[in-house]
Amino acid sequence: MNKVLKITLMVISVLVLSGGAVFAGWTIASSRQPQANVLTAGQYPGRGPGHMMSGGYGMQGGMMGNRLGVGPGTVFTPLTVSQAESAAQVYLNALNLPDLEIAEVMIFDNNAYVRVVEKSTSIGAFELLVDPGSLAVYPEHGPNMMWNLKYGGLNHAGMMTSGSGWNNTVTANASAEMSVTAEQALQYAQVYLDDYLPGTSTAADADPFYGYYTIDVQRAGNTIGMLSVNGFSGQVFYHTWHGNFIEMSEDK
Repeated sequence: MNKVLKITLMVISVLVLSGGAVFAGWTIASSRQPQANVLTAGQYPGRGPGHMMSGGYGMQGGMMGNRLGVGPGTVFTPLTVSQAESAAQVYLNALNLPDLEIAEVMIFDNNAYVRVVEKSTSIGAFELLVDPGSLAVYPEHGPNMMWNLKYGGLNHAGMMTSGSGWNNTVTANASAEMSVTAEQALQYAQVYLDDYLPGTSTAADADPFYGYYTIDVQRAGNTIGMLSVNGFSGQVFYHTWHGNFIEMSEDK
């Protein structure tokens, strides 16, 4: 074998060995990277309808945060029922949908919750939140955006005040019929509470919306929060963003 050919073969051998070492190192390093523990919404081993633990939208410190445009630790005086209702009514007026009215206001220390219903059917149209610091009104995140089949046409970009951000698109042919009954929704919700919040129970009624139910959560007969149940899958979504319950208006 001549000298040139021998040198050429030696160079090729070195390159092959180096490349193999690099590939092996990359493979080992990749195998050592922590893998995400992915549990898709609705997966719940050994049970029927899935549970969505801790909501998703609006988690404490999450996408939406607790309040609008303020840093951690900022404290506002909670709204009164009258203040929250007045702010929500301005929002409704701007929508120019005359069949809608406020049915209930719940005051928490993080925000006020407003349930809006159709006058003609008494079915829930959508849910609003009112910020205690700015009095900004915006559609509630979570099921109100994800599961609402009739009034779910929301602009997700930014916070919405005085009616802005809602595109006024209503799905006129949306049906209020759901395969999960109100009684079943209450049962699914109680299973969830027994697992994740022992000692709590659902309220007696499930408020129907187009595509889901919202249910108050109680401890020792006192309201402490709320959750929603999908009207077709039975999936449970706990509202994590309200904070401590303070007071509520009477249903109209």
